[in-house]
Amino acid sequence: MVLLLGFSKRRNKERNLEKISIEFIDENEPFITLSAVNKLLIQNADSVTSIVKETLVLNEMEQRLEGNPMIRDAEVFVTVDGALGARIEQRNPIARVASTPDYYLDEDGKKMPLSAVYTARVPLITGKSQSDLTEVTKLLLEIEKDDFMKSSVVGLHIEPTGIIELRLRMHDLRVRFGKPEDIARKFQNFKAFYKKTNQDDLINNYKLVDLQFGNQVVATKK
Repeated sequence: MVLLLGFSKRRNKERNLEKISIEFIDENEPFITLSAVNKLLIQNADSVTSIVKETLVLNEMEQRLEGNPMIRDAEVFVTVDGALGARIEQRNPIARVASTPDYYLDEDGKKMPLSAVYTARVPLITGKSQSDLTEVTKLLLEIEKDDFMKSSVVGLHIEPTGIIELRLRMHDLRVRFGKPEDIARKFQNFKAFYKKTNQDDLINNYKLVDLQFGNQVVATKK
């Protein structure tokens, strides 16, 4: 029995792979094609069926995948039926930064290049160019979690002083948010102002809303 098991294991290692099975485990549309993932996995091999199981170095494959700027994490494995499997977690863009060239800011606060495959619908950051967008990332993540703010905010403008203004989807209204602090309170104040003025059909009478003054909302008419 021991000899048979050893022989069976050796024969299994010497077999070629049968196929590739790739799974994207995040909720984003693919920013990288299956073809590109295949190439990262098999590199110079003609096809997956020309690769012998025993020659695989799974850690190196994972490192190649994670070296791609669209991929946050990767797990590579071989199934019992001879398939080379890969579970891919893509990076999650939460804003697009107007720069030269433009780039995404991901949920970890890191730069992410634009994709030729898919364009994410995320707020556009304009204004002062900052190498460290950590504080803005915190605000963007809170916007992402709030259904009303997520559907309303299409842009953030950063002034040289670090003051942030929000741009809205539906109205020509500047929302002076200030520094990315007291975020929950400012969201609550703005939503209360928006609900009241929208119900009374008055919101389009205003050009600026300032949320920087405690529990007050200072609004300027056109």
